[in-house]
Amino acid sequence: MTERLRVLLVDDHPVVRDGLRWLFESAAGVEVVGEAADGQTAVRLAGDLAPDVVLMDLAMPGMDGLEATRQVKAASPDTAVLVLTMSDNDASLVAAVTAGASGYVLKGAGQEDLLRATRAVADGQAMFGTGVARRLLTLVKAAHPGGGVFPELTVREREVLELMARGQGNAEIAHRLMLSEKTVRNNVSTILTKLHAAHRAQAVARARDAGLGSPNPA
Repeated sequence: MTERLRVLLVDDHPVVRDGLRWLFESAAGVEVVGEAADGQTAVRLAGDLAPDVVLMDLAMPGMDGLEATRQVKAASPDTAVLVLTMSDNDASLVAAVTAGASGYVLKGAGQEDLLRATRAVADGQAMFGTGVARRLLTLVKAAHPGGGVFPELTVREREVLELMARGQGNAEIAHRLMLSEKTVRNNVSTILTKLHAAHRAQAVARARDAGLGSPNPA
């Protein structure tokens, strides 16, 4: 990325925020544009400051990180949310992804891993390790037994996958769904993660095998 990466830090512990600020401000090309100690403040600052990435804790007083993530993504779909949490449990993982988070990192991760994840979600990628992605796929499938084709996908993600299966690129999909290309890239990355597909072509092949991508006369 040629422009500076703008990050909003959200955590109710000042010591944690101080450490994160030091880490990001010492990294090349990164700017901390604000800090919040609760979800309500995070939502307001995300709207005011338009950061590229919100680094979001989950357990906070008042509005928690899950609800804050939902509201941030609803108001600013192009802002990526990277969850940074102590919660290494399946329920929190699924809830964070459902809320719109593009990545899930545990506190205690290495500094380089955290920086890499932050830059990746800012670039429209989904940051879940292979083990986490497999857990996520298994959990969502279990939560929707017999739920039809790709029940792990949201309605929007199914729309994007359908257009991918018709051979449309990100720019065409963005125009068709009236979204930004960055939002489409975010959706594509999440689709690859949820389908455990190594690349776009593999996801398209699975979609076509499932019957998606048939010509639409409209």
